[in-house]
Amino acid sequence: MTMTNPTTLPQNVGAQLPNQLSGGEWYAVYTCARHEKRVAEQMERRRLHGFVPLYRATHWWKDRRKEVVLALFPSYVFVHLALQDRLLVLEIPGVVSIVSSQGKPIPLPAEELEPFRRASGSVQMEPHPYLQAGRRVRLRRGPMAGLEGILLRRKDGLRLVVSIEILMRSVAVEVDEADVEPVPLRSPRKACPC
Repeated sequence: MTMTNPTTLPQNVGAQLPNQLSGGEWYAVYTCARHEKRVAEQMERRRLHGFVPLYRATHWWKDRRKEVVLALFPSYVFVHLALQDRLLVLEIPGVVSIVSSQGKPIPLPAEELEPFRRASGSVQMEPHPYLQAGRRVRLRRGPMAGLEGILLRRKDGLRLVVSIEILMRSVAVEVDEADVEPVPLRSPRKACPC
């Protein structure tokens, strides 16, 4: 079990960057499992502008507990560079690839990454399953725990739409995003060959 500890984090590895970077774009670098911090440190040594957002968690085992610092986005480090300099990143031990589509690295919007860079360990964050409107989810907590439905995103928050098939009626329930989890996709049932 993982629980987030509210104590302040160490600085995100590589987060001490100038406020405005000129030339180049942000890219996501895919790393070997649990190599994010080492890759970010190697980027820093090579004077590349990279960072890895971190969070602190407490892991519990039968006989002990331990506080660990983990990557917020497992197996990903972010780097700001001109595309012609990508070989400098690909040479770093532990780097698998730069996230690409059809063989071309995909630049990331700076406005999506900037808040993580600025937070730099001062805000408590933790990973959460990726949720999309229209996705089937299940409530994890509260008086309606176990209830499944379709997630709707509205201007003022989230709603879970629950349908009672036999009555052909639906009900919308206000939910907190932290209380829902994605329902695993089910494979279609195959007809019995009897």
